Amino acid sequence: MNRRTFLGTITAGSMVASRLSWAIAGRKLDAIGVQLYTVRNAMKADLPGTIAKVAQIGYQEVEFAGYFDHSPKEIRSVLDQNNLSAPSAHIPYDVLDDKWPGVLEAAQVVGHKYIVCPWIDDEVRKQGRWKEAAAKFNKAAEASKKAGIQFAYHNHHFEFVQVEGKFAYDVLLEQTDPNLVQMEMDLCWMNIAGQDPIKYFERYPGRFPLVHVKDVKKIPPKIGDTPVDFEKVFPEMTSVGSGVIDFKRIFAESDKAGIKHYFVENDYPKSEFDNIQASYKYLHDLRY
Repeated sequence: MNRRTFLGTITAGSMVASRLSWAIAGRKLDAIGVQLYTVRNAMKADLPGTIAKVAQIGYQEVEFAGYFDHSPKEIRSVLDQNNLSAPSAHIPYDVLDDKWPGVLEAAQVVGHKYIVCPWIDDEVRKQGRWKEAAAKFNKAAEASKKAGIQFAYHNHHFEFVQVEGKFAYDVLLEQTDPNLVQMEMDLCWMNIAGQDPIKYFERYPGRFPLVHVKDVKKIPPKIGDTPVDFEKVFPEMTSVGSGVIDFKRIFAESDKAGIKHYFVENDYPKSEFDNIQASYKYLHDLRY
């Protein structure tokens, strides 16, 4: 064996060993974000200080749920000071009409790449007007696309009621243009609804660029087609990794889902910063 062949063998062997080592170690999340609704009480009291604490924990991304009387320029300045990005923000269903242009302008200043509608008004849902909601999303998404911003919808568990022989969530997915409307899947609420996220990744590949990562100590029982009572779920929410949801299994299918951003969330944490600290540590150390 000459020198060139020997060196080539060593190089090839090193590459194989490196790949095996990576496979054993597993993948890790490139960037971990937090939905600031989790720390909303602190945000109300001191938005700049809260965002600074979030950055100190180690989070690289944040998702807004209101600016708490701060201008888009002020928000952008606070983010820049803490080396954070805000890929997305939640906005109410009722601003998708006349107020929509102003929302888009603010999003461009802050630097949002996604705007997410996290809730469909009770009246619309209870009257089964899911196709109407889908049409509203398509229209808003056309405008956001022109502004360079992707529109998305965030689910809870109430989308898993039957509408014309299928779940309302599927109605939304089928009635919205996949080039205009994508989904932010809340992995916790999917489990609460008795649904397997991976089945949706397989059915609608690439439609889920954002996910909410939150956990529950146990999943309350569901009775028939009636969604679980919100009030029964909230006490069961806990820091990510200390509950029953198998995130490693879900994240292993992230490429199929099209996931780009992972946001920790807890709707009603007992201690806001303790919760996001524990959740960050779990996700930072996670290999899948």
